Amino acid sequence: MTKTLALPPVLAPLVERLERLDRRARVNELEGWLHEFQITAKDVSLFVRFGEKNYLRNLVCAGEWFHLLVICWRSGQRSPIHNHAGSTCGVRVLRGTATETRFEFTASGLIRPTISHDMHEGEVVVSQDAEIHQISNLQARGEDLITLHIYSPPLVRMDSYSLTETAIQEYRPITHEFSMGDGI
Repeated sequence: MTKTLALPPVLAPLVERLERLDRRARVNELEGWLHEFQITAKDVSLFVRFGEKNYLRNLVCAGEWFHLLVICWRSGQRSPIHNHAGSTCGVRVLRGTATETRFEFTASGLIRPTISHDMHEGEVVVSQDAEIHQISNLQARGEDLITLHIYSPPLVRMDSYSLTETAIQEYRPITHEFSMGDGI
């Protein structure tokens, strides 16, 4: 296990479960764990860092078969439209309201949104592989969003999509690792 900061004790049972993985986690496993472990924004406060221009992916813990991240979103920030290219992703809203929009391909090769829904504190969503979605913080200025993400296996690349072009781009998300004394 790779730790970036001292692991809060409330996360220990979840991390122990993740460390026992010897394969990719199944959708129902991630969904169950994110419901079972009642993790709050306060529990992960050491990992809460926001970016001014883009959402920020903050690594909590990493193992061979998972990454556990806290992702922080200011008002108006959103992910690219993307899939999870070989990874299962579970998301729990810790603070604020996340808007998830799902997409599908049209006959023209372009994508279109099929559903958009708000997720409030404590709600969980799980997706994998070729499912295309976008997560956004569409709330008023000053209403920050904090989400907990589990990727199994670690998500190091994904496909990103445009509403106006058929070309699929490769996207490699930046993950920030913090350690005690970060910035010194």
